[in-house]
Amino acid sequence: MKVIETHIVPEGIGDIRLQDYAPSVFVSVSSHQGMKKAIKKGMVLVNGVVAKTGLWVESGQRIDMCDLELPPAKVFELELEVIYEDEHIAVINKPAGISVSGNLFRTIQNTLPFNLKHSTCIDALTVFRPVHRLDNPTCGLLLIAKTSHAIKCLGAQFENRTVSKQYTAVVIGSLPDKGKVDMPVDGKDAVSSFRVIQRNNSIRNQTLNMVHLFPKTGRTHQLRIHMAGMGTPILGDKLYGSEGEILRRKGLFLCATGLQFHHPVTNEKMDISIDPPYKFGRFMEMEEKRWEKYKDDFNLV
Repeated sequence: MKVIETHIVPEGIGDIRLQDYAPSVFVSVSSHQGMKKAIKKGMVLVNGVVAKTGLWVESGQRIDMCDLELPPAKVFELELEVIYEDEHIAVINKPAGISVSGNLFRTIQNTLPFNLKHSTCIDALTVFRPVHRLDNPTCGLLLIAKTSHAIKCLGAQFENRTVSKQYTAVVIGSLPDKGKVDMPVDGKDAVSSFRVIQRNNSIRNQTLNMVHLFPKTGRTHQLRIHMAGMGTPILGDKLYGSEGEILRRKGLFLCATGLQFHHPVTNEKMDISIDPPYKFGRFMEMEEKRWEKYKDDFNLV
């Protein structure tokens, strides 16, 4: 049994049981149901002792998530774009519409054995581990650990907020050229910044902006909540956007396009980026053309 993630409970934690607290701090098991099962299987240690689901969390406790080295689940044979891979880590381009993990067959976790090579390192993981999360409808860069050392090192970087992430999105409404959003999410501090990289007129939406988004914290749905909270929801957001602005079969216009971190073995600064999907720029271009064609009819000059 290998320890793949470790967390030290900080000061100021209120009354909360382990099964409710752990999903918010571990990336290898991020759902409440999955965490409950992991605890019952003996995969979670608190101060070196196998934990129970009803344990109350206290500041200073060391919580370890272990890998039971079980054989991988049935492989989901979907070809992914592998952006980077070595013996320790990989970065893939996650398609929109597929969950990273969970109690489903069609997950990114189950596609990884089909797309990545197993590490020959002595601490190689039997099951590849994504070390952060992307929402089901979000596409883009996803970092994968292939060894126990990698998942612990990268997990610490995420916990210490030394990993930099960039997202690209199309948002509805007017925005200044750049700005910062400091708005709590689920009662926790959450900070994001943005920079507009393209503006277009739109008959349907009045104004569209393509923006780079930079989350400084990693709350669930943070960017989607922050953009909607400013009155500029991300195009295609079924959860936080306006119902009338959901485009049929277009999906969410949000992509993780940049990732900066230190390699867990060489300590090299890794700077990986991709272009957003073609549909982002194409949609804005088509909206601008429609506006030019029909603006007189709508008195938009």
